[in-house]
Amino acid sequence: ADRIKSAGIIRRNGEHLVALINDILDLSKIEACRMTVDKTVVDLPNLLNEVIALTRQRALRKSLAFDLKFEGPIPRTIRTDALRLRQILVNLIGNAVKFTRRGGITVTVSRNITYFNHQIRFDIADTGIGMNAEQLGQLFQTFSQADASTTRRFGGSGLGLAISRKLANLLDGDVKVQSEEGQG
Repeated sequence: ADRIKSAGIIRRNGEHLVALINDILDLSKIEACRMTVDKTVVDLPNLLNEVIALTRQRALRKSLAFDLKFEGPIPRTIRTDALRLRQILVNLIGNAVKFTRRGGITVTVSRNITYFNHQIRFDIADTGIGMNAEQLGQLFQTFSQADASTTRRFGGSGLGLAISRKLANLLDGDVKVQSEEGQG
């Protein structure tokens, strides 16, 4: 039993290190202007199913509600880089799960239509710890988290949001945040 427990700890730590190395490599590629995106036709429901499968279980283990909502007509296919969009969504939803103790997470998918274009919008709302104005100001800086206690309490490297925003920009989108301390 002790060996199985130890092997599980080693595996989790190894997975964490691989994720950290991948984040550093992605950030290096982005900053060196070597990151490329490969926009293809993507089946949006399939991509969302994959993302939900990767994130919902963590929420359920914490006894959090997890909802996926669609507002208005959503196209079945979109043109994007599936790998990078999946990476962004898994990171954002993962953060929502990480920083939420009670309540839940809601992912809302909608479509913004302008005169010449349309974009798919993903809103991730949670009932987590929230942030104050000062914390929001440093949110997308590399190796930065809300404060030193955040790293100790929740873990993380402070790279995920910076990478997610830069990837979203490469996909002609953005990542924005609204939060109130104690409100999520």
